[in-house]
Amino acid sequence: MTRRANPFLAAPKAVQAWMDFGQSISDGLEHSLAELVKMRASQINGCANCLAMHGADARKAGEAEHRLWLLAAWRETKVFTARERAALAWTEHLTQVADARAPDEVYADLAAQFTPEEQTVLTLQIVAINGWNRLAIGFEIDNALKPLGVAA
Repeated sequence: MTRRANPFLAAPKAVQAWMDFGQSISDGLEHSLAELVKMRASQINGCANCLAMHGADARKAGEAEHRLWLLAAWRETKVFTARERAALAWTEHLTQVADARAPDEVYADLAAQFTPEEQTVLTLQIVAINGWNRLAIGFEIDNALKPLGVAA
């Protein structure tokens, strides 16, 4: 395995700016929804580090364990609200934008549940988590088990 750069050390100002961006939009939606969105994008991208981190954050915020287990199959269950379902569909389409695009029917569901301001904040949260996924995967940042109290 090739040792990769540590982006936190290599470009601390740039990484801090990215962290500040993420923090600046963190209050725009309910915390539980934001964690579900972060987890779904991280599932799609295969980012173990982000899945562990946001799973732990979701649990601390009171998210039910069974909903986290069912997140990858959210379409096949009724445990997610219409608002959550609209956000998850939007997340999937924007995370896979090259193939999935952002079809009118997905946007219509989003618009029925979210104000224009909330739509923008949600989209920026999706941008942020996809960026973190790419940093974690690209630089092989592996703190995946730390939030769970498990040594790698």
